[in-house]
Amino acid sequence: MPASQPRSRARDRNVLNRAEFLSLNQPLKGNQESRSSSRKQSSQAGAAGAQNSNPKERRQSQQLPEEDCMQLNPSFKGIAFNSLLAIDICMSKRLGVCANRASSWGGARSMINLLGITGHGIPWIAGTLICLVKSSTLAGQEVLMNLLLALLLDIMIVAGLQKLAKRKGPYDINPGLLDYLTMDTYAFPAGHASRAAMLSKFFLNHLVLAIPLRILLVLWALCVGFSRVMIGRHHITDVLSGFAFGYLQFRLVELIWMSSNTCQMLISIW
Repeated sequence: MPASQPRSRARDRNVLNRAEFLSLNQPLKGNQESRSSSRKQSSQAGAAGAQNSNPKERRQSQQLPEEDCMQLNPSFKGIAFNSLLAIDICMSKRLGVCANRASSWGGARSMINLLGITGHGIPWIAGTLICLVKSSTLAGQEVLMNLLLALLLDIMIVAGLQKLAKRKGPYDINPGLLDYLTMDTYAFPAGHASRAAMLSKFFLNHLVLAIPLRILLVLWALCVGFSRVMIGRHHITDVLSGFAFGYLQFRLVELIWMSSNTCQMLISIW
């Protein structure tokens, strides 16, 4: 028995020293070298591929995580702007009670359209020209010439801003003939609102009117502006911005006010 025990221990040692058993406890040197060489080759191939890749692809790969972070973590300004925009669209659609014949106030659509015509630029320009021809006083001609200048500036400024913004209305409504003539084809800003605000401020400053007429003039401007929301052509923010631009246009006309001599020279040339 004592002699057989050393022999069995020697056999166990010989068996454990075999390669297949050694690999269970520690990796072989050959495997380590093969693995390290394969890693080096893969890293070299990746570096070569990165060098051969276009710089645009590398920029895109670097920007993708940042874009994902921007989408997942939007800024407070973006959230506030999108929320206000959604509220504006929702409220404008609810107030579009005359957008079509099937709306809740569809029967009053023709009356609201008539109110909107009082704010169109073409009737105001035509009426101003007629009054200018029939006017015989220097003061009247001066006021009418500056009013004509204000109307022309309003059409050009609003048309330019609308071309830049290219915002559509809350409803898919095609512009009318007078809208195409005054280039009022987009929603922002509302041309009727800016024109009504500019005209009301102009008349309040340069005409002597009684208090009831002054109140009616302000109410007319407000009704013309918000009639465009009821008809479905503009959002609420389009009308409010139109009022603001109308006031700024009035201030601009006051800064470049043409004197009586300048008006008489222009009338003589015409």
